[in-house]
Amino acid sequence: MSDYRNEYQKWCRDTYFDIETRKELLELQDEEEIRDRFYRELEFGTGGLRGVMGAGLNRMNCYTVRKVTQGLANYMKQQEGEKKAVIAYDSRHNSGIFAMEAALCLCANGIRVFLFDGLRPTPELSFAVRELGCMAGIVVTASHNPPEYNGYKVYWADGAQITWPRDMEILKEVKAVTDFSRVKSMCREEAEFMGLLGFIGEEMDGLYINALKALVQEPEILRKGASDLKIVYTPLHGTGNVPVRRILKEIGFENVYVVEKQEQPDGDFPTIKSPNPEDEKAFVMALALAREVDGDLVLATDPDADRLGVYVKDEKTGEYMAFTGNMSGMIICEYLLSRRKETHRLPDNGAVVTTIVSGKMAKAVCREYGVTLLETLTGFKYIGEQIRLFEEQGTYEYLFGFEESYGCLIGTNSRDKDGVGAVMALCEAAVYYRNQGLTLWNQMKNLYRKYGYYKESLHTIVKTGPEGAAEITGLMEGMRRQPFTSVGGFKTVEFYDYREGSKIRLKDGAKEQTGLPKSDVLYYVLEEDNWICIRPSGTEPKVKIYIGTRGETQQEAEDRLSAVWNETERRLWAAPPF
Repeated sequence: MSDYRNEYQKWCRDTYFDIETRKELLELQDEEEIRDRFYRELEFGTGGLRGVMGAGLNRMNCYTVRKVTQGLANYMKQQEGEKKAVIAYDSRHNSGIFAMEAALCLCANGIRVFLFDGLRPTPELSFAVRELGCMAGIVVTASHNPPEYNGYKVYWADGAQITWPRDMEILKEVKAVTDFSRVKSMCREEAEFMGLLGFIGEEMDGLYINALKALVQEPEILRKGASDLKIVYTPLHGTGNVPVRRILKEIGFENVYVVEKQEQPDGDFPTIKSPNPEDEKAFVMALALAREVDGDLVLATDPDADRLGVYVKDEKTGEYMAFTGNMSGMIICEYLLSRRKETHRLPDNGAVVTTIVSGKMAKAVCREYGVTLLETLTGFKYIGEQIRLFEEQGTYEYLFGFEESYGCLIGTNSRDKDGVGAVMALCEAAVYYRNQGLTLWNQMKNLYRKYGYYKESLHTIVKTGPEGAAEITGLMEGMRRQPFTSVGGFKTVEFYDYREGSKIRLKDGAKEQTGLPKSDVLYYVLEEDNWICIRPSGTEPKVKIYIGTRGETQQEAEDRLSAVWNETERRLWAAPPF
């Protein structure tokens, strides 16, 4: 009998698992479904868990959440310092239940827990970790994934998601928990009575909002012009509704129109297929409202309010233009750097931090203002890590961070991407440029004319189940053995293999170290500011292919982007199975 069948039958019979769990499993008829639920444990990756909810080893449920939390607790007990943690959760189904399960497991291990008294955005969790002096933080969210998903991310004392080597050390402790019955827990009443479980609420909200307001660059401009800007906003049934509306109101924006049918938290996300602000389908209702009220900006945050999607009105045509994460990031970056330079507040050691797959206009912007640009591996946790390293080493002053996947961070109060802060900064920039006679779309076109037309695209290859995982591994190994020497008419200048930590210059074969942590990522620097990056997703069964280019005109940039992608796609699919 196969291992997955043995594990399935154990879950069906063992009274450790509750009646509802066993009933759900016994009713399964599809053998492939049974195998998918039990062929592996839901992987605790370098940041946490993410997966489909349901009964089984390879699912998000109370048992897998407790098991992972026990591993985290074991690790925390080995560290020096006061054993405290803070936990937040979003609007997804079971998020509050999973958060409580994690809290009670930590409490049973003698760790004091602060649990938010209701749903909160991820950036507020990051803020609260440092505000409360906690050793660790947990947020229960699956970000922008479809409604059947949930997840669990771990933060450390600096307020950022865990990175190497701590992530691997925690992973080791999680893997060492092999028996569900040895996972500790306790009842809520006992945890509260013993002073191990406490709840936090409005006071933390106020501290977080005030910390954001302190980052406003031009308060006087907002006092004079914020009330004239029309903003349409949708929280996509998530956590953003209250904090986004509060921050906008408190800095002077009066004309904020919220999409009524998407205003309230709802784990079914009934009005959209997926609550992803990167997806144009998520904006259908918001754009309809914008046309009705003649809005200037159309904004959407994802369920845990760390990502921001943007549409901007083109006053010339009346159409609403979609901004990518790179575009909104560059609008905010240029605004922050220009205002700080104009007011003599731009430090000599200032730094902007981004990721290797994000837009390369950032290099040109940073050159313009004389600040350092640092690139990290994909994932905002690496940007948060840089803030800590700057503080510990006294090297740079953090100015701004962004990634292509619709996330950015102003200031250092939080150490993860912050959709609430991004809304504030983007709306402030809109008022400033409006005073100059410009819309944000006008300003974006100005940036293209000033720095060049940078364009990027993201493509995915989805492979599910154990066979799919093997195909993804084979694809990456094949690419390592035979890297592209040219793509789309552009020669490869450098080839990076971040798993091996190597950078090879193809002209002469010279080899150097990348200087970044090892990760299963392949990166091509092509001629004339073109590039490709290929990596498996860390949380989903897919390969992500990022492509970027630059042209002197929009058409040239788009043509180059198409040429590089078309050849990449053809050669990937033509590759033999490995």
